Amino acid sequence: MKKLSIVIGICVLAVVVQCQKEKDTNFLITNHSVGKLERISLIRDLDLIYYQDSIVKDTMKLASGLGARSIKIYEKGGNHLLTLTPSLDSIPKIQNVRINDPRFETEKGIGLNSTFKDIKEKYTIQKIVTSLNNIIIFVKDSDVYFTIDKSQLPESLRYVSSPNIDPVQVPDGAKIKYMMIAWE
Repeated sequence: MKKLSIVIGICVLAVVVQCQKEKDTNFLITNHSVGKLERISLIRDLDLIYYQDSIVKDTMKLASGLGARSIKIYEKGGNHLLTLTPSLDSIPKIQNVRINDPRFETEKGIGLNSTFKDIKEKYTIQKIVTSLNNIIIFVKDSDVYFTIDKSQLPESLRYVSSPNIDPVQVPDGAKIKYMMIAWE
């Protein structure tokens, strides 16, 4: 009876270890993929990649007369997963990916529910650039970049138009507003 208990215990342990090794890649962000989407994926292949999901193609005219396009990917249950910007090449690829679902995380565990402190602990910050309402955080060795709303910053920095902010000036608890991947 003891031997049977030991064998069953070993089998259960092996199953638990195997399950931990098999990470769900449907929401994993790497330098070469975002979930099911790969860096080399073409726009024309989206219907095959997301055959179980909904794809909404959007075109709006800008004042300059140029068309800006975006493609939104929705999960079968209605959750907005990604917003894609195609390149303007003759054979369009994905230029930018905006993460809309908090289940997506980088290999280092950073997602939309992370804070600036999490980014600092997992990545080396290359630079922080200001825009009108946000700061954009670029990290080394990754195509991922993060946007934090200036309302998360100390009041002395909210209205500053200087091009760069030092990482020590950003509060650790500042929350990520947008998470983007630039492939082209």
